[in-house]
Amino acid sequence: MSQDKSRRGPLQRRREISDHVLTEGSVSASDLAERFGVSVMTIYRDIDELEREGVLRKFRGGVTVQPSGVFESNVAFRKKTMRLEKEAIAARAATLIEPGMSVLLDDSTTALELARLLPRIEPLTVVTNFLEVLNLLADERGLHLMALGGDYDPLHDSFLGVPCVEAVEALRVDLCFVSTSSVYGDYAFHQEQRIVAVKRAMLKAAGRSVLMIDHSKLDRTALHRLTPLTTFDLILIDDRTPPEVLRSLDERGVPYEIAETAAA
Repeated sequence: MSQDKSRRGPLQRRREISDHVLTEGSVSASDLAERFGVSVMTIYRDIDELEREGVLRKFRGGVTVQPSGVFESNVAFRKKTMRLEKEAIAARAATLIEPGMSVLLDDSTTALELARLLPRIEPLTVVTNFLEVLNLLADERGLHLMALGGDYDPLHDSFLGVPCVEAVEALRVDLCFVSTSSVYGDYAFHQEQRIVAVKRAMLKAAGRSVLMIDHSKLDRTALHRLTPLTTFDLILIDDRTPPEVLRSLDERGVPYEIAETAAA
């Protein structure tokens, strides 16, 4: 065991474990023990604490930041996945927005890609609970930025809870753009009840609502049913969506548009 490794305190080691798993996606406990120069038992104690904080989740023999039916990946991991697809969907979503509109964005990383394009469409009123979007747009003078307060959640980098829901319910916007972690059958789903509550309030507060979802989230399950797909005025999906999914949407009468992904 190296001296540098042995001098790591548990807090520093857990931060480094989190960063490493974020980079790799999934790692075994034995690999972590070797990497950080501690026992497997110590690593399992670290993993238990990180799982309790919601940073990652355990599986037999290791740990992962990949989502499951009851675990939503943190925002840092989600920002790294499906970047081309999210950019394409955001570019198509931006064409739906006209200067002078009020636009509501959820705390999804697809909405973050859309937020990057909004300064081109000024003036706009932009409402969001996503801190990263607020920071991104704070200096844009052509945007009227409205922050939705509530309980700050560092894993999602957003504000949630009853105060956030009540703030949304006091508004009426032209367009709402949301994403979610799962579409299965006729419904959109999400792993976390507190996220579902905010997204439902957002949909009710909008004249028109748009679901932005990449193909990796299709035909996946999550614990909480968000809303029927027919709730949305439009679904934006990327061009890697399987043909059978498109046929299913056609059969259900769900309006959708396909965003063409740029070549890597």
